[in-house]
Amino acid sequence: MTVIATRVARLIEALLIRPSKRTFVLSVELHTHSALSYDGRDPVELILEQAEAIGLDAIAVTDHDEIDASLEAAERAPDYGLVGIPGMEISSQAGHILGLGLEEAVPAGLSFESTLEAIHEQGGLAIIPHPFQEARHGVMARISREQLAAGDAIEVYNSRLFTGRANRQAERYARSRGLPMTAGSDAHISEMVGQAVTRVDAEERSAEAILAAIADGRTTVEGKRTPWRISVQQFAGGVTRRVGRVLNLLR
Repeated sequence: MTVIATRVARLIEALLIRPSKRTFVLSVELHTHSALSYDGRDPVELILEQAEAIGLDAIAVTDHDEIDASLEAAERAPDYGLVGIPGMEISSQAGHILGLGLEEAVPAGLSFESTLEAIHEQGGLAIIPHPFQEARHGVMARISREQLAAGDAIEVYNSRLFTGRANRQAERYARSRGLPMTAGSDAHISEMVGQAVTRVDAEERSAEAILAAIADGRTTVEGKRTPWRISVQQFAGGVTRRVGRVLNLLR
């Protein structure tokens, strides 16, 4: 065997024994709400259509203390060329926590630590959204900075910002602790899906690979502010729907 032939044979052997891993940089929306949320407006279909139209690779519908629409979205996502990630935004005693990769709803009203534990029991990922936005149920109103570090990742860019200060605080905190960072539009209407995305360096196009990459910190974030008029519409619509539900319960 010639020297060249020997080298080629060794290269082929090395490739067969240690195949290189191809990775995908995926655009992922991790924080959206459907009409199943008390302050959401649109059905799953419109959310998936918007995600497809703007070229997202994956999406998680994260309704407040509800999971049914997210499970539906995860099931239907491949029809739109998307990876669906099931999850929800859980109201813990401390504030809001995103649980991703869930199969069943996590009960509201648990402590911060118990909520994280319940997410992890399902093999899910716990992301702390807008932690320093205390007026929007950010957890830092009720837990310490040490406790916050127990989250699997920190949402450092939330599109529904007022001044940007809370986002900057979250990013500084995540960097100081070496925690994975994510972004989310926190969209409550379909038009705002994709305002903020997490670029995830995943080993394959699947929910499991995306969540594993986030846990490993293989992410970058980008986003832009939700327009003020949309924020006002979302807030007003949420109040109207909440009042309507209360009145229906009283009838």
